[in-house]
Amino acid sequence: MAERRLRTGLVFMLGLTVLSGCAVNKGSALAADFEADWAGTPDVASVHATEENTLPFFGSTTGTLTVAEGTSADRVGELAGELRQYVAGRDDVTGKIAAADITFTVVPDSARNDEVVSLWRSMSTDSQVTSAHISKPSRADVDRWRIVGTAPDVVGAMELFDDLTTGGGRHGTLTGVTTVLISTDRTVEPAVSVETGADGAVPVEAIAAFRAVVGRYPMVRATLRVDRVNIVLTRPEDRSAAEEVARALAPNLDTVEVTSQNR
Repeated sequence: MAERRLRTGLVFMLGLTVLSGCAVNKGSALAADFEADWAGTPDVASVHATEENTLPFFGSTTGTLTVAEGTSADRVGELAGELRQYVAGRDDVTGKIAAADITFTVVPDSARNDEVVSLWRSMSTDSQVTSAHISKPSRADVDRWRIVGTAPDVVGAMELFDDLTTGGGRHGTLTGVTTVLISTDRTVEPAVSVETGADGAVPVEAIAAFRAVVGRYPMVRATLRVDRVNIVLTRPEDRSAAEEVARALAPNLDTVEVTSQNR
């Protein structure tokens, strides 16, 4: 009798452990639900969710719907609307859609969601955009957005950056964007990476210095930030003259660095 009670007690404790484990790993449970809820959705090629299990009984998930190639822009908009409704009722779920090499975050606010989808539409038809990610740092902070993108060449990268920070070109600005980072593809030379400050400030002096130097001297790559400009030239003999040009156009930057492939 005592042995049977011991076995029964062990089974009961094991059951509690399993149930407790499920409850503790809330992020994992949310991720599993997301993948199950969206599995088999028409025009969705794959569904993937990542979990974050924080404190006991707390957690979250980010779920991404990858849209099938060739799906119409209208259908992508429909999916964004459906996913918006899904995340609106789930505080610990972040939803994203990946379509035409561009991934964007879906938010519960309908007007903001339409704005994000509109930006996706224009970027997805732009030959100067090879990939992009439109996101925000947290679900609660709806007023801060980040856009990271790549372009096939320097001209395209600079034009895309200008469009997204001024709204005067191919793409309208997205309300609340504080960070824009645009780079050329890794295999491109010359390469450039240009980024706003954390508060959305445009690196005006760095861009001016870069444009003056790239127009005169062969260049390998350049990094343009609000507080610095770093330029790598092809020929070491051009360094002194190029640095003089750059410093003249960026007198207020903390760092103006011009080097060459061979230093």
